[in-house]
Amino acid sequence: MSQKQKNKQTQVPKAEFIFQKKNYFFMFIGLACIALGFILMSGGGSDDPNVFNPDIYSFRRIRLAPTLVLIGLGIEIYAILLNPHKSKNN
Repeated sequence: MSQKQKNKQTQVPKAEFIFQKKNYFFMFIGLACIALGFILMSGGGSDDPNVFNPDIYSFRRIRLAPTLVLIGLGIEIYAILLNPHKSKNN
């Protein structure tokens, strides 16, 4: 065998993770936003089904919590698409 064929056989591809520390950091932030949104959305019910509780339509449950969940999903998408290997000198 020639030297080139020996080098091709002995080279083993280096195992590398797809995501880096920066990706996981943004994933954690996105997950925290989603969890906070669901926590803010919870509650507001009534123990008695015959009594209406208008607190269920508060700003926190109708506007703030779903917005936090959508922002968290956007951060998760950004974390997945983020390429930490990309050089800044392109």
